Amino acid sequence: MNNTSEITAEITESENLDIVSSKSLEVAIREMAIDDIAPVYHLGENLFTSELYPYLYRTWDEWEVIGLYNTDPEYCLVAEIDGQVCGFVLGTVITKSSWTYGYILWLGVNPDFQRLGVADKLVDKIVERMIEEGARSMLVDTDPTNTAAINFFTRKGFGNARKHIFLSINLTEHEYFGKLIAYERDKAERSRHRRPSRYP
Repeated sequence: MNNTSEITAEITESENLDIVSSKSLEVAIREMAIDDIAPVYHLGENLFTSELYPYLYRTWDEWEVIGLYNTDPEYCLVAEIDGQVCGFVLGTVITKSSWTYGYILWLGVNPDFQRLGVADKLVDKIVERMIEEGARSMLVDTDPTNTAAINFFTRKGFGNARKHIFLSINLTEHEYFGKLIAYERDKAERSRHRRPSRYP
């Protein structure tokens, strides 16, 4: 997914590194490296909490970061200030028929570094890269309660909002599936206590 977190000049290119001065802090935007996987995951863990954004919390895990790093490394970018990862953006490019879309899946900025333009720089850089790949349209989605992200992307020019409905079910309370869960639990319990067979 899919998703953006709480996010609250001129970009100079130097190969894959962009350095921008903002309030006397230098923000460097670069491709995510393998050593960034853990910091990015843990930053997302701190941002996409079940209390604030249940949908983002359910879909954010380490495999989301690892998978995108393996399949779309050029669209996995991090922001650094003084050598510390302070934000990230993860995306992909989708081609359907004659259309190529850029899709921003995740965006997160450490609360200590918000309102310094970090999210702007991350999004601008990933959009530039997606345009180079042929993207002519951009997509982004987020938790409907994430007003900070919605306001941010609206300010960046995104619009045409559509609601997406998610339905859920508590399987343990369902008449049929609850019994199936209980049966599987009992079966696992019985097999754990079963003695190994003896062979002559």
